[in-house]
Amino acid sequence: MFNEVYDVIVVGAGHAGSEAAAAAANMGSKTLLITMNLQNIAQMSCNPAMGGIAKGQIVREIDALGGYSGIVSDTSAIQFKMLNKSKGPAMWSPRVQSDRMRFAEDWRLMLENTPNLDFYQEMVSGLIIENHKVVGVKTSLGIEVRGKSVVLTNGTFLNGLIHIGDKNFGGGRAGERAATGITEELVQLGFESGRMKTGTPPRVDGRSLDYSKMIVQPGDEVPEKFSYSDITKPLTVQRDCHMTYTSPLVHDLLRDGFERSPMFNGRIQSTGPRYCPSIEDKINRFADKDRHQLFVEPEGWNTVEVYVNGFSTSLPEDVQFKALRSVAGFENVKFFRPGYAIEYDYFPPTQLKHTLETKLVDGLYFAGQINGTTGYEEAASQGFMAGINAALKVQEREEFILKRSEAYIGVLIDDLITKGTEEPYRMFTSRAEYRTLLRQDNADFRLTPKGYELGLASEKRLRRMEEKHSKSEAFVDFFRETSVSPEDINPILESNNSAEVNQSGKLFKIFSRPNISMDDVRKIEAVENYIQDHNLDKEIIEQTEIQVKYSGYIDKEKNNADKLNRLENVKIPSNFDYSKLKSMSIEARQKLEKIRPVTISQASRISGVSPSDVSVLLVHMGR
Repeated sequence: MFNEVYDVIVVGAGHAGSEAAAAAANMGSKTLLITMNLQNIAQMSCNPAMGGIAKGQIVREIDALGGYSGIVSDTSAIQFKMLNKSKGPAMWSPRVQSDRMRFAEDWRLMLENTPNLDFYQEMVSGLIIENHKVVGVKTSLGIEVRGKSVVLTNGTFLNGLIHIGDKNFGGGRAGERAATGITEELVQLGFESGRMKTGTPPRVDGRSLDYSKMIVQPGDEVPEKFSYSDITKPLTVQRDCHMTYTSPLVHDLLRDGFERSPMFNGRIQSTGPRYCPSIEDKINRFADKDRHQLFVEPEGWNTVEVYVNGFSTSLPEDVQFKALRSVAGFENVKFFRPGYAIEYDYFPPTQLKHTLETKLVDGLYFAGQINGTTGYEEAASQGFMAGINAALKVQEREEFILKRSEAYIGVLIDDLITKGTEEPYRMFTSRAEYRTLLRQDNADFRLTPKGYELGLASEKRLRRMEEKHSKSEAFVDFFRETSVSPEDINPILESNNSAEVNQSGKLFKIFSRPNISMDDVRKIEAVENYIQDHNLDKEIIEQTEIQVKYSGYIDKEKNNADKLNRLENVKIPSNFDYSKLKSMSIEARQKLEKIRPVTISQASRISGVSPSDVSVLLVHMGR
């Protein structure tokens, strides 16, 4: 049936698998995407949204490199918001509310239009491994498919167990069976596995809600978009979301069900996501709070199905229903389906290299929730990187790794393989020490040249980025070189309660003041004339403002990153014998032996390895 040998076989077609398959195929590798249900490609299993704090930066990075997530987010968006606009640009994060059905459909159509990509629907139950190298997969029907590399993106399906109150049953998500066989085989091969938990809220009938009792949450007045490409356009019409609150009565009704909750009666043993807790976890951990926000999110342009964000729960369905009916606006709510929790197998990611290839089996890659992460965006970026590296390995090209100073994707992967994770990992801006460099607005500057070299970003994209870069750099130079007189600038300074000047000075210095905006300096004729004469668009104007106002911070972070990258260049031999380092702490020796860092910089980030341990390592390496 499968006579040919594939270059890359991708198992699972969620966000990670979809990006992995697209990347490998677009790089010219003969690729097979095999999944349990082809109708559920890129399914939004939980909330119908993409992006958010730090996650929006990841989507922009995937897009800048030539992945699909940003384009699909734009084509299926029903609302756009730039979060954290009241803070500095390092914190700005784009987010879209998505049409769930259109999102999956657009993904499938893009994949079907991708050359070199085949599809097959069946459960993969095992791997074919010869001499510590993966050479294919086995399906539940006994079919063997040969491949030079395999990317596992199993999501929550590996031995998935769904909990609703005191009921539980096998499943990868509502209405779909769990995947079996792979975990047991990997453990036999020597892999360490664990269990994690995540949850989802009830879906309800929007026709049964009273929105007049809720607070409207509209999109941005002037919406932007995710993709840097010109094939998508910003929204001109948007759908509102709404917000309401729980109450002490709601909390009491939920507490009444705690003894039947799998979270509290011992049925669920595994760890859930700290930053996306269930409603029962919230009222238990934050007993002093008498209310919690609930975001009421439409699932699409035309459907009446609504997602109750903030009400994730595994309580019995009767308790969910009774408590939710006591929320303002939900008095007559009708359920489409109750919320549930799901437990699933994962593999601690310290067992991986930076390429996401496993250390134990050559040519085998893990991406997404199998690595202990949570979130579509984190999964998509891992799948994208695993697909790229699987293709590069087969093509005998150099591996592709992003540094922590180059991308949030680099931070994510380095955190996972160096520190591991005890709970579902979620990306935050605070995890990135160089977040001023890793802004959502400059992902194309940082990454599109790399995407072009890989064969993923088109030449048209590269030229578009180069034009944006050169125009914004020239506009910054204009501010550095152009002087302004006190007569022209003082009225503007006075209206902004900023200290006036008594002699001419460079516009750059004036513009650098925190309370002076681009709108203010555009009142100066020379500035507005420059914008009109050079036909500068909104992106270039915004980029210039950031470069001027944050130049000090940006330069400082660049210097820090350069210092760190010197340590990144100090490689540790792969066969280094850590047992010789008797003057190092036992904990540090054990951690270094287990993780086997590639560089001194990575070694310094391992929990339990102190600066003095790093010094010992450098001495023994003759540095």
